[in-house]
Amino acid sequence: MTAFASFADFLAMGGHGVYVWSAYGLCMALLTLNAVLPLLAHRRYLNDLARRRRREKLL
Repeated sequence: MTAFASFADFLAMGGHGVYVWSAYGLCMALLTLNAVLPLLAHRRYLNDLARRRRREKLL
Protein backbone atom coordinates (compact mmCIF):
# COMPACT_ATOMS: atom_id res chain seq x y z
CA MET A 1 0.00 0.00 0.00
CA THR A 2 1.33 3.42 -0.94
CA ALA A 3 0.32 6.85 0.29
CA PHE A 4 0.22 8.37 -3.22
CA ALA A 5 -1.09 6.89 -6.46
CA SER A 6 1.63 8.46 -8.59
CA PHE A 7 4.70 10.65 -8.41
CA ALA A 8 2.62 13.60 -9.63
CA ASP A 9 0.26 13.07 -6.68
CA PHE A 10 3.26 12.99 -4.39
CA LEU A 11 4.50 16.34 -5.77
CA ALA A 12 0.98 17.84 -5.53
CA MET A 13 0.66 16.77 -1.87
CA GLY A 14 -3.10 16.83 -2.03
CA GLY A 15 -3.18 20.40 -3.32
CA HIS A 16 -0.63 21.69 -0.81
CA GLY A 17 2.47 20.93 -2.87
CA VAL A 18 3.40 24.55 -3.55
CA TYR A 19 3.41 25.33 0.17
CA VAL A 20 5.15 22.10 1.19
CA TRP A 21 7.92 22.23 -1.41
CA SER A 22 8.53 25.96 -1.01
CA ALA A 23 8.85 25.42 2.75
CA TYR A 24 11.37 22.62 2.15
CA GLY A 25 13.26 24.80 -0.35
CA LEU A 26 13.39 27.79 1.99
CA CYS A 27 14.57 25.57 4.85
CA MET A 28 17.34 24.08 2.72
CA ALA A 29 18.40 27.55 1.52
CA LEU A 30 18.63 28.81 5.11
CA LEU A 31 20.55 25.75 6.27
CA THR A 32 22.96 26.17 3.37
CA LEU A 33 23.49 29.85 4.20
CA ASN A 34 23.95 28.91 7.84
CA ALA A 35 26.83 26.64 6.82
CA VAL A 36 28.40 28.77 4.07
CA LEU A 37 28.38 32.29 5.58
CA PRO A 38 30.66 31.44 8.54
CA LEU A 39 33.12 29.76 6.17
CA LEU A 40 33.21 32.87 3.97
CA ALA A 41 33.64 35.12 7.02
CA HIS A 42 36.51 32.96 8.25
CA ARG A 43 38.22 33.13 4.86
CA ARG A 44 37.74 36.92 4.80
CA TYR A 45 39.24 37.17 8.30
CA LEU A 46 42.30 35.13 7.30
CA ASN A 47 42.81 37.24 4.16
CA ASP A 48 42.57 40.45 6.19
CA LEU A 49 45.02 39.08 8.74
CA ALA A 50 47.51 38.11 6.02
CA ARG A 51 47.14 41.53 4.38
CA ARG A 52 47.72 43.26 7.73
CA ARG A 53 50.85 41.16 8.39
CA ARG A 54 52.27 41.97 4.95
CA ARG A 55 51.58 45.66 5.47
CA GLU A 56 53.28 45.65 8.91
CA LYS A 57 56.25 43.77 7.46
CA LEU A 58 56.79 46.55 4.88
CA LEU A 59 56.87 49.27 7.54
